[in-house]
Order: sequence, then structure tokens, then C-alpha cells
Amino acid sequence: MTKGHPLSIRIPLVALGAAIALGMTAATAQPSQTPQEILEAAPENAWVKIDPENLLEMDLPAGPMVIEMRPDLAPAHVEQIKTLTRQGFYDGTIFHRVIEGFVAQGGDPTGTGRGGSDLPDIPGEFARDLSETANTVIIGRDAQAAQIGFVGTVPVGTQAATLPKFLNRDVTALWGLHCPGVMSMARAGDPDSANSQFFILFGDSRDQLDQAYTVWGNVIDGFRNARRINRGEPPARPTPIVRMRMMSDIPADEQTTYEYLDPASESFQQLLDATFNRTEDGYIRNICGVDVPIRINGELPE
Repeated sequence: MTKGHPLSIRIPLVALGAAIALGMTAATAQPSQTPQEILEAAPENAWVKIDPENLLEMDLPAGPMVIEMRPDLAPAHVEQIKTLTRQGFYDGTIFHRVIEGFVAQGGDPTGTGRGGSDLPDIPGEFARDLSETANTVIIGRDAQAAQIGFVGTVPVGTQAATLPKFLNRDVTALWGLHCPGVMSMARAGDPDSANSQFFILFGDSRDQLDQAYTVWGNVIDGFRNARRINRGEPPARPTPIVRMRMMSDIPADEQTTYEYLDPASESFQQLLDATFNRTEDGYIRNICGVDVPIRINGELPE
């Protein structure tokens, strides 16, 4: 995902080691509760409130979209986006490259795909040390990563925990997965050239983009409004960003409260089994099909 030529760089995933034993409850053939019943029965301590300082509200013509930002995954990128948002930099900019089933790319004040801000470019944050992300919850494994799970609502993959000792390294790499709704950063050919442009994932693009572009957040509300962004390269009638704000900068009585179901909770584990997305040996059939449930102002969305 480059500025101007988004498909010119493809970095394949490295083959990963064997999966670790997870010690999770085996999926049952006939769950005793429906997913809705599991959510309604989830205890209060299973819900995690998202800090308003890490909630980004993007107003689109179709309606608002809210993004959970993860500074623990991409601290420099999140800080730059917050700074530009508070400057009003993104207000009125357009989505200049929108491909059905792939991405909607925006954040360029020139609308050409080759522009950026006056702030310095940001070094790539494609992967981090697992030990640096204390909120990581591993839920299983799949065909592409030895371990997969979540940091907040963002899906992530990691190397096998035992791999570093075979490589004589102290780091177990963790990276964001490019699933639908995930927010990532555009760049040029230089891996350290990200600046202001970002993209919203419409489809599962793990093969093309994982570990080559910086994941910094995830859409937790209003994704349907992003689906209505006009397609094209460029679109005949580009969709603008009406306004972007940090939730913490909105007057307190106008703020919306968002909570997510802790992936480490028993309720989330029950949900995985009830949706038949996890096999008895801990294999996740489709991590991009696993959504972390959200409560808005204390209520489950209808």
C-alpha cells in the first residue's frame, strides 16, 4: 500500500513454527447458549472501557465511524494521526483510491495519493516485540501464524513462543492482521516513508499486507458508513472526510462510551466455541471472521 502505487510492494509471511498448546475448552458440537445469550450474560468485569484518548471519530457523509487506536501496536503512527487530527488536517480531505473488496485510501491533502503533511515521515512499525504489548490475548492458531489473538479489538499474529531460542534472538514478533475494518498506514517504496495517508481494509488482505504496513487501529462502530465510500482510482465523485476528532476532545456530555468484551474472558471463549470458529485443538478457522463484541453507552448494538 504505497502512496500512488499501492500494489508495488509485497512481502510474504515468514513460515512459522509449530503451535503451542493452548489449554482451551474444546468446541462443543451443540452450544447450550446462543451468541446473543452469551453476550447478555457476560459479567460487567468482562467488559473493558476504551480510553476516549484512543478513540477517533471520523465523520463521513453517510455517518460517523469510530476507530479504536492502539498506541501499544504503533506508538509513533498513532501519535502522528492524533496530532494531525487535532490540527484539522484531515477535515475535507478525500478518499482518492477506493477498491471494492480491498481498501479505501485517504489522508492526502492533494487528493493525488502522493501528498502528505509537513510533519516528518514515520519509521515503519510493522511488528513489535510480544513482550512490549501487555494486553495481547492469544486465542489459537491458524494456517498463517503460530499464534493469533487480539490486542484490544485489533486482530494480531505472532511467531511461536519457542522460535526465538532456535534463532538466537530474544524477540518474539507480533504484528497486526490486515482484516476487514482494520486501519493501516500507506507509504511509498521506502518502508520508513509513512506520513499522513492511511487506509481502511474492506477485505482480508493478510497475504499482501501483513508485516509490510503498519496497523494502528480498528473500526469498532459505523463500518457500514465506510462501505458507502465511493469506489474508483480516483472515484468520479470522491467521498470526503467531513471531520475527524478525538473522542477526548468532544465535550464530556456529548461523548460516546465504548467497551469491548475482553478476549481473555470466559464469555469470549464461550463465544468462540458457540460460533464454531475454533476446533478442538485450538485452530481458528477464520480470524478475520472473529469480531470482538462492542457495547455502546453500556448497551449491546441491535
